[in-house]
Amino acid sequence: MVSLTLLAGAAGAVLALLGLGYGWRRRTAEKRKSKRAHDAAQQRDPPVDIGDTYEFGVTDFSDHHSGERVAVGKVEGFVLFTEDVPSDVAEGDVIRAKVMSFNNGHTSADAKFQGRV
Repeated sequence: MVSLTLLAGAAGAVLALLGLGYGWRRRTAEKRKSKRAHDAAQQRDPPVDIGDTYEFGVTDFSDHHSGERVAVGKVEGFVLFTEDVPSDVAEGDVIRAKVMSFNNGHTSADAKFQGRV
């Protein structure tokens, strides 16, 4: 005769495994979606032009290879890495930046901070 505790433990293990499978599928779906967006970005012309100035929200910060803090934001889904950002600028702030150059694949650009909006 199987004890009630053993059955409850087995049911819990099955539910845990199902939960892990769901999480794995969700992460895999997110990776596929991100890959499709990246591939699409490589096929389109950038929505920004060198020398033009754009306003956008800071979504993140990254460390530049020079060691400088760089603000990350997007214009129409296109990533801009903005240098010379003051230390008091935070995620969520809206800034203005001038596009200086594209990366090799034209999937992102480097920009210089022009001011806050």
